[in-house]
Amino acid sequence: MPGGRLTEQERQQIALGLADGLAYAEIARRLDRPTSTVTREVLRNGGPGGYRADLAHRATERRTHRRRQPLAQGPQPLPPTDGRDAEAVREYEETFTTVLMQSGLPKMMSRVLVCLFTADSGSLTAAELVQRLQVSPASISKAMAFLESQDLARRERDERRRERYFVDEDVWYEATMASARANDQLVATARQGVAVLGPGTPAAARLENIARFLDFVSEGIVRAAEQGREVLYTKAETPPGG
Repeated sequence: MPGGRLTEQERQQIALGLADGLAYAEIARRLDRPTSTVTREVLRNGGPGGYRADLAHRATERRTHRRRQPLAQGPQPLPPTDGRDAEAVREYEETFTTVLMQSGLPKMMSRVLVCLFTADSGSLTAAELVQRLQVSPASISKAMAFLESQDLARRERDERRRERYFVDEDVWYEATMASARANDQLVATARQGVAVLGPGTPAAARLENIARFLDFVSEGIVRAAEQGREVLYTKAETPPGG
Protein backbone atom coordinates (compact mmCIF):
# COMPACT_ATOMS: atom_id res chain seq x y z
CA MET A 1 0.00 0.00 0.00
CA PRO A 2 1.30 3.51 -0.79
CA GLY A 3 2.74 5.01 2.37
CA GLY A 4 3.15 1.65 4.11
CA ARG A 5 6.37 -0.24 4.72
CA LEU A 6 7.96 -1.83 1.65
CA THR A 7 7.49 -5.58 1.43
CA GLU A 8 10.20 -8.07 0.53
CA GLN A 9 8.47 -8.69 -2.81
CA GLU A 10 8.50 -4.97 -3.58
CA ARG A 11 12.20 -4.84 -2.78
CA GLN A 12 12.78 -7.68 -5.21
CA GLN A 13 10.89 -5.70 -7.87
CA ILE A 14 13.09 -2.69 -7.14
CA ALA A 15 16.20 -4.84 -7.59
CA LEU A 16 14.86 -6.18 -10.90
CA GLY A 17 14.04 -2.67 -12.05
CA LEU A 18 17.56 -1.46 -11.26
CA ALA A 19 19.03 -4.43 -13.11
CA ASP A 20 16.93 -3.47 -16.15
CA GLY A 21 18.21 0.11 -15.95
CA LEU A 22 14.84 1.65 -15.09
CA ALA A 23 14.67 5.11 -13.55
CA TYR A 24 13.49 5.49 -9.96
CA ALA A 25 10.29 7.17 -11.18
CA GLU A 26 9.41 4.23 -13.45
CA ILE A 27 10.08 1.68 -10.71
CA ALA A 28 7.93 3.72 -8.33
CA ARG A 29 5.12 3.95 -10.90
CA ARG A 30 5.08 0.16 -11.31
CA LEU A 31 4.92 -0.28 -7.54
CA ASP A 32 2.35 2.49 -7.08
CA ARG A 33 4.75 4.17 -4.67
CA PRO A 34 6.12 7.71 -4.41
CA THR A 35 9.39 8.17 -6.27
CA SER A 36 10.95 9.48 -3.05
CA THR A 37 10.23 6.14 -1.35
CA VAL A 38 12.13 4.18 -3.98
CA THR A 39 14.97 6.71 -4.13
CA ARG A 40 15.42 6.67 -0.35
CA GLU A 41 15.24 2.86 -0.26
CA VAL A 42 17.97 2.42 -2.88
CA LEU A 43 20.33 5.08 -1.57
CA ARG A 44 19.97 3.77 1.98
CA ASN A 45 20.89 0.24 0.95
CA GLY A 46 23.95 0.28 -1.26
CA GLY A 47 22.93 2.56 -4.12
CA PRO A 48 21.86 1.52 -7.63
CA GLY A 49 25.01 -0.55 -8.16
CA GLY A 50 24.97 -2.39 -4.85
CA TYR A 51 21.30 -2.75 -3.95
CA ARG A 52 20.21 -6.26 -2.89
CA ALA A 53 16.62 -6.96 -1.91
CA ASP A 54 17.40 -9.58 0.75
CA LEU A 55 20.03 -7.45 2.49
CA ALA A 56 17.81 -4.35 2.35
CA HIS A 57 14.91 -6.27 3.88
CA ARG A 58 17.15 -7.68 6.61
CA ALA A 59 18.49 -4.21 7.44
CA THR A 60 14.94 -2.85 7.74
CA GLU A 61 13.89 -5.73 9.99
CA ARG A 62 16.89 -5.05 12.22
CA ARG A 63 16.08 -1.34 12.49
CA THR A 64 12.43 -2.10 13.25
CA HIS A 65 13.42 -4.61 15.92
CA ARG A 66 15.62 -2.04 17.63
CA ARG A 67 12.85 0.56 17.65
CA ARG A 68 10.42 -1.93 19.22
CA GLN A 69 12.79 -3.21 21.90
CA PRO A 70 11.79 -0.64 24.60
CA LEU A 71 8.14 -1.75 24.20
CA ALA A 72 8.88 -5.44 24.74
CA GLN A 73 7.86 -7.15 27.96
CA GLY A 74 11.30 -7.37 29.46
CA PRO A 75 14.68 -7.59 27.72
CA GLN A 76 15.50 -10.57 25.50
CA PRO A 77 18.26 -12.72 26.99
CA LEU A 78 21.63 -12.41 25.29
CA PRO A 79 23.95 -15.39 24.89
CA PRO A 80 26.83 -15.65 27.39
CA THR A 81 29.70 -13.41 26.33
CA ASP A 82 32.27 -14.15 29.08
CA GLY A 83 32.51 -10.60 30.32
CA ARG A 84 32.42 -9.00 26.87
CA ASP A 85 30.11 -6.13 25.94
CA ALA A 86 26.97 -8.08 24.99
CA GLU A 87 25.57 -5.35 22.74
CA ALA A 88 28.91 -4.94 20.95
CA VAL A 89 29.04 -8.70 20.37
CA ARG A 90 25.52 -8.66 18.93
CA GLU A 91 26.33 -5.74 16.64
CA TYR A 92 29.47 -7.54 15.44
CA GLU A 93 27.56 -10.76 14.76
CA GLU A 94 25.00 -8.83 12.69
CA THR A 95 27.77 -7.16 10.70
CA PHE A 96 29.58 -10.46 10.11
CA THR A 97 26.31 -12.10 9.02
CA THR A 98 25.66 -9.33 6.49
CA VAL A 99 29.17 -9.65 5.06
CA LEU A 100 28.73 -13.42 4.59
CA MET A 101 25.38 -12.80 2.90
CA GLN A 102 27.02 -10.29 0.55
CA SER A 103 29.52 -13.00 -0.38
CA GLY A 104 26.62 -15.22 -1.47
CA LEU A 105 25.91 -17.37 1.61
CA PRO A 106 22.16 -17.65 2.41
CA LYS A 107 20.83 -15.81 5.45
CA MET A 108 20.22 -18.68 7.89
CA MET A 109 23.47 -20.41 6.97
CA SER A 110 25.31 -17.14 7.60
CA ARG A 111 23.69 -16.70 11.02
CA VAL A 112 24.56 -20.24 12.12
CA LEU A 113 28.14 -19.97 10.88
CA VAL A 114 28.69 -16.67 12.69
CA CYS A 115 27.42 -18.21 15.95
CA LEU A 116 29.94 -21.02 15.60
CA PHE A 117 32.77 -18.66 14.67
CA THR A 118 32.18 -16.41 17.67
CA ALA A 119 31.82 -19.22 20.23
CA ASP A 120 35.14 -19.65 22.04
CA SER A 121 34.77 -23.44 21.84
CA GLY A 122 33.99 -23.31 18.12
CA SER A 123 31.00 -25.55 18.75
CA LEU A 124 27.37 -25.34 19.87
CA THR A 125 24.55 -27.83 20.27
CA ALA A 126 21.42 -27.67 18.15
CA ALA A 127 19.47 -26.52 21.21
CA GLU A 128 21.95 -23.72 21.89
CA LEU A 129 21.67 -22.49 18.31
CA VAL A 130 17.87 -22.59 18.49
CA GLN A 131 17.96 -20.49 21.66
CA ARG A 132 20.50 -17.99 20.34
CA LEU A 133 18.85 -17.46 16.96
CA GLN A 134 15.22 -17.91 18.07
CA VAL A 135 14.43 -20.21 15.15
CA SER A 136 13.07 -23.74 14.79
CA PRO A 137 15.24 -26.88 15.10
CA ALA A 138 14.34 -27.67 11.47
CA SER A 139 15.88 -24.37 10.34
CA ILE A 140 19.11 -25.19 12.18
CA SER A 141 19.22 -28.70 10.72
CA LYS A 142 18.67 -27.41 7.18
CA ALA A 143 21.36 -24.74 7.58
CA MET A 144 23.83 -27.27 8.92
CA ALA A 145 23.19 -29.67 6.06
CA PHE A 146 24.14 -26.89 3.65
CA LEU A 147 27.23 -25.85 5.65
CA GLU A 148 28.41 -29.46 5.79
CA SER A 149 27.99 -29.81 2.03
CA GLN A 150 30.30 -26.80 1.62
CA ASP A 151 32.86 -28.13 4.16
CA LEU A 152 32.21 -25.10 6.36
CA ALA A 153 31.05 -27.03 9.43
CA ARG A 154 30.55 -30.57 10.75
CA ARG A 155 28.32 -32.33 13.26
CA GLU A 156 28.95 -34.99 15.91
CA ARG A 157 27.10 -36.47 18.87
CA ASP A 158 28.54 -35.67 22.28
CA GLU A 159 28.66 -37.92 25.35
CA ARG A 160 25.02 -37.03 26.13
CA ARG A 161 23.93 -38.02 22.61
CA ARG A 162 23.19 -34.43 21.74
CA GLU A 163 23.92 -33.25 18.23
CA ARG A 164 26.80 -30.76 18.39
CA TYR A 165 28.05 -28.61 15.53
CA PHE A 166 31.68 -27.57 14.98
CA VAL A 167 33.86 -25.29 12.90
CA ASP A 168 37.45 -26.50 12.66
CA GLU A 169 40.51 -24.26 12.80
CA ASP A 170 41.20 -24.94 9.11
CA VAL A 171 37.60 -24.35 8.02
CA TRP A 172 38.57 -21.84 5.34
CA TYR A 173 41.20 -24.21 3.97
CA GLU A 174 38.57 -26.94 3.60
CA ALA A 175 36.07 -24.52 2.07
CA THR A 176 38.72 -23.23 -0.36
CA MET A 177 39.60 -26.76 -1.45
CA ALA A 178 35.88 -27.48 -1.97
CA SER A 179 35.69 -24.39 -4.17
CA ALA A 180 38.69 -25.62 -6.16
CA ARG A 181 37.01 -29.01 -6.67
CA ALA A 182 33.88 -27.24 -7.92
CA ASN A 183 36.08 -25.31 -10.37
CA ASP A 184 37.56 -28.58 -11.60
CA GLN A 185 34.05 -29.85 -12.37
CA LEU A 186 33.35 -26.68 -14.35
CA VAL A 187 36.59 -27.16 -16.29
CA ALA A 188 35.68 -30.74 -17.18
CA THR A 189 32.16 -29.73 -18.22
CA ALA A 190 33.39 -26.85 -20.37
CA ARG A 191 35.87 -29.13 -22.17
CA GLN A 192 33.10 -31.66 -22.72
CA GLY A 193 31.23 -28.91 -24.55
CA VAL A 194 34.22 -28.32 -26.82
CA ALA A 195 33.92 -31.87 -28.14
CA VAL A 196 30.15 -31.63 -28.50
CA LEU A 197 30.10 -28.28 -30.32
CA GLY A 198 33.08 -29.06 -32.52
CA PRO A 199 36.69 -27.83 -32.16
CA GLY A 200 37.34 -24.67 -34.13
CA THR A 201 33.83 -23.25 -33.75
CA PRO A 202 33.35 -19.92 -31.93
CA ALA A 203 31.27 -21.58 -29.19
CA ALA A 204 33.90 -24.29 -28.64
CA ALA A 205 36.66 -21.66 -28.50
CA ARG A 206 34.67 -19.75 -25.89
CA LEU A 207 34.26 -22.86 -23.75
CA GLU A 208 37.94 -23.75 -24.07
CA ASN A 209 38.88 -20.26 -22.88
CA ILE A 210 36.56 -20.70 -19.89
CA ALA A 211 38.17 -24.05 -19.09
CA ARG A 212 41.72 -22.70 -19.38
CA PHE A 213 40.95 -19.70 -17.19
CA LEU A 214 39.25 -21.75 -14.47
CA ASP A 215 42.01 -24.36 -14.62
CA PHE A 216 44.61 -21.65 -14.06
CA VAL A 217 42.61 -20.08 -11.22
CA SER A 218 41.96 -23.44 -9.54
CA GLU A 219 45.65 -24.34 -9.61
CA GLY A 220 46.52 -21.00 -8.01
CA ILE A 221 43.83 -21.39 -5.34
CA VAL A 222 45.07 -24.85 -4.33
CA ARG A 223 48.71 -23.72 -4.24
CA ALA A 224 47.89 -20.63 -2.15
CA ALA A 225 45.67 -22.63 0.22
CA GLU A 226 48.39 -25.24 0.82
CA GLN A 227 51.02 -22.55 1.41
CA GLY A 228 48.74 -20.58 3.71
CA ARG A 229 47.88 -23.59 5.83
CA GLU A 230 51.54 -24.60 6.07
CA VAL A 231 52.61 -21.14 7.20
CA LEU A 232 49.80 -20.76 9.74
CA TYR A 233 50.28 -24.23 11.21
CA THR A 234 54.02 -23.76 11.40
CA LYS A 235 53.54 -20.52 13.33
CA ALA A 236 51.00 -22.14 15.64
CA GLU A 237 53.33 -25.01 16.46
CA THR A 238 56.42 -22.87 17.08
CA PRO A 239 57.03 -22.69 20.86
CA PRO A 240 57.37 -19.24 22.48
CA GLY A 241 60.87 -17.94 22.03
CA GLY A 242 61.59 -20.67 19.48
